[in-house]
Amino acid sequence: MNTPTPILQLHWTENDEARSCRWHSESGAPAPRRVQIADDRINVETAYKLACEGTALLWRGDYHNAKKLLQALARRIDKKPAKASKKAKAPESAKEAFNLHRQAQSQRARVLAMVLIPFEADYRITLRRAPDVTQACQEVYGEPTTAFVASLRELLGLIGAHEWRKNGVEIAALGAKIHPYYGVFSPVRGEYIDLLAKAPLPSTNLAFDIGVGTGVLSALLAKRGIKKIVATDQDQRALACARENVDRLGLSGQIELIHADLFPPGRAPLVVCNPPWLPARPNSPIEYAVYDPDSRMLRGFLAGVAEHLEPQGEAWLIMSDFAEHLGLRNATDLPGWIEAGGLTVVGKMDIKPRHPKSTDENDPLHAARVKEVTSLWRLKLK
Repeated sequence: MNTPTPILQLHWTENDEARSCRWHSESGAPAPRRVQIADDRINVETAYKLACEGTALLWRGDYHNAKKLLQALARRIDKKPAKASKKAKAPESAKEAFNLHRQAQSQRARVLAMVLIPFEADYRITLRRAPDVTQACQEVYGEPTTAFVASLRELLGLIGAHEWRKNGVEIAALGAKIHPYYGVFSPVRGEYIDLLAKAPLPSTNLAFDIGVGTGVLSALLAKRGIKKIVATDQDQRALACARENVDRLGLSGQIELIHADLFPPGRAPLVVCNPPWLPARPNSPIEYAVYDPDSRMLRGFLAGVAEHLEPQGEAWLIMSDFAEHLGLRNATDLPGWIEAGGLTVVGKMDIKPRHPKSTDENDPLHAARVKEVTSLWRLKLK
């Protein structure tokens, strides 16, 4: 029997009266223990001090002023004091630089999450100049139930995701758009899609797509003429996103979507997987699309794909070597896991990243990014 998810409560005092309301966080963050009422009169330094100390600010002022405060807090966090930057010791390795970067990201997220917005039971925000966010909330939270409080930063993420979902991402190899959902990795890095578009197909009868996400790789395989694609994902939101994209593209007759951890039943002449590329611990459930703790999905795919490949079939693994350049994975790990899975490499296609961070010299991970290569490994049974 499944244990119901507990309803978390946020508690505060307002006008000398103890109050409480349902707390919601898509990242799984606990409700702040200390809450102070805030409005347009608070200045950024006071807000910053309170947020760093763990005191959340439940906003009662103008909505747009809350956004301005959040932007000012972000600038305050990102501004490095001159004395501190001179004294700061340079990271001794790429791995240390990555860990420091993640710590800074996590701390930044915690501070910025301290500006809270109250929602009515129908997703209305009863603040001056507040926008109508009903559709953006429904797409992520589902049908409204009761009043609740969430962070403004999360709300802005929902609004941004709503725009991505509405407008879509143009995929040149497809000649169409893919519409990502909140929390489902958006196919904005097109190089791995280009690799899949060019790799020689071992068969056009059947393919498995492991970890379907938005459905972009399944759609591309269908466009390339594969008659049947069985795509899996363990995340229901990803499956819903893929289903909408597949239907929108008119490919529901070719693509079957299954809720599964890794493989569907049976064997196929082509099994494709694009797992999360970095073996690190996510700071929130949403980050599982990027971070794969202990390379669980990667290792699971390589250990199990032999049982799902037809004798002359191919497994296509799409991976970046960014983790190796960061020192998060040894250069011998991936070849070793391929060997242990009873597989051999029959081809490898490489491409350099084209995203903006790859050329940003101010990025703290720039030294590793300039070396990064994304590859499509073509694997067969030994």
